[in-house]
Amino acid sequence: MGKFIAKKPEKEVISMRIPLEVLKVVDEKANATGISRNELINQMIIYALSNMEEPNKMTD
Repeated sequence: MGKFIAKKPEKEVISMRIPLEVLKVVDEKANATGISRNELINQMIIYALSNMEEPNKMTD
């Protein structure tokens, strides 16, 4: 078995604006699942990107 090497994932601090109603729902879901708002938003973004249809690319 290989040795464990702890790694800190590279992250960037950003600011974003979210409608208050959406933020309330995000906070409720985060509290219900026992994870932070930040972690829930990260997981939702990863899920959305993984399940997003590819945009139609224009060809010349």
